[in-house]
Amino acid sequence: MQPGDFRKAGYALVDQIARFLETLASRPVTPAETPKALQRLLDQPAPERGADVPTLLANAAELLFNHSLFNGHPRFWGYITSSAAPIGALGELLAAAVNPNVGAFALSPIATEIERQTIRWIAEWIGYPTGCGGIFVSGGNMANFAGFLTARKNKVTWNVGKVGLSNHPALTVYCAEGTHTWIQKAADLFGSGTDSIRWIGTNRKQQINPDVLRARIEADLAEGHFPFLVVGNGGSVGTGAVDPLSELAAICDDYNLWFHIDGAYGVPAAMLREHHDLFRGLERADSVALDPHKWFYSPLEAGSILVRDSNALHQAFSFHPEYYKFEGSGDDPVVNFHEYGLQNSRGFRALKVWLGMQQAGKNGIAEMIRDDISLAKTMYERVSENESLEAISTNLSITVFRYVPPDLKEHAGSNLDYLNRLNEELLDRLQRGGEIFLSNAVVNSKYCLRACIVNFRTTLRDIEALPEIVIRTGSETDAALR
Repeated sequence: MQPGDFRKAGYALVDQIARFLETLASRPVTPAETPKALQRLLDQPAPERGADVPTLLANAAELLFNHSLFNGHPRFWGYITSSAAPIGALGELLAAAVNPNVGAFALSPIATEIERQTIRWIAEWIGYPTGCGGIFVSGGNMANFAGFLTARKNKVTWNVGKVGLSNHPALTVYCAEGTHTWIQKAADLFGSGTDSIRWIGTNRKQQINPDVLRARIEADLAEGHFPFLVVGNGGSVGTGAVDPLSELAAICDDYNLWFHIDGAYGVPAAMLREHHDLFRGLERADSVALDPHKWFYSPLEAGSILVRDSNALHQAFSFHPEYYKFEGSGDDPVVNFHEYGLQNSRGFRALKVWLGMQQAGKNGIAEMIRDDISLAKTMYERVSENESLEAISTNLSITVFRYVPPDLKEHAGSNLDYLNRLNEELLDRLQRGGEIFLSNAVVNSKYCLRACIVNFRTTLRDIEALPEIVIRTGSETDAALR
């Protein structure tokens, strides 16, 4: 494309995007179309000849605007993907235009330094040591994987990278019941096996029980196992619970274990002065996972891992192929991010986060987070006021509840199986209906509806619309099932 053609096509596309954003709140959250229906829209052979760029872009935009689920919609409260700041979209365009490979400083000089600065800013905002190491990754799974592997490399007393895990004590890791499934993936993919996970019971607030944790570590040591990692939730995926981080840090100190916090969702709330006590102990963690695309309002993909000791992260991932000549001078060393994570070739994920942090500032992002938390509490209150809804919990910006027909309220315990089936079917209908988008949580064997608000577009009016929509759809679902 010539510069003039690029300019013309780009202006036209930006106009389409701006019109889309203007109308976003009036659209259904999702059209809920079937795979076959969407496949019919795309039913054409692979192209043999080139096509006109403005037409291609216009057609692609219409496909996306008319056939997507919109996590930027003010009534999207499902999975933890935030409403993305528009400056992030412009940042993605800018990053793609230059296309730096942020795997080595020589290939991405300013991009590397912007990523390093963004990591420091994130650490500063959440109260973590700013001298930490860190790297941007695709999301929570990869950030937590990096924490898992760094822990193993730095705590296991034999050379796992060289001799592996056989003929050595079985590694064990510890986390609360309900911790995100990344821990099972990590144990499976990295060779210790899912039987190595110790699921520790929780209290009524869905927090890990430190006394049970300590007893289980003692028992594993007595049986000849090798405990190396404790995972604390900094806002659990199901209910938003924050584990007692200071107590977990103390246990890890006592047994020389690595303390990792899965804060992919909730740790940004540590910015708020009113939540300092809730996150006390975060500063003592060996590593913290945090996803800017969850609660820093960045477009996907933007996850990050912070590691207190930068050398520990480097030690876990540094390899030197012969064809890599990326060393800097001794008095002005460079950071080559391929030595700090799983990827060699890496896109410039940090730019959109860096821009968003500057546009809103710490105070602006903190105020949006505070507003999300306030709206979630208001939702809990509105649910509590209604006889057809049962409020279960509210933590951070997650509210969990379920629909209970009034005539079953007194006998809800004996109708658990039916109420679980009812709420599961209700969730499916709500997700297909396009008015609101929720997800689910299972709390004390109850299948519940779950709303997670990480959305700067959500208003009080949206929250107050929820009970009527849920009760209307719930009543229809109950009548159909009965």
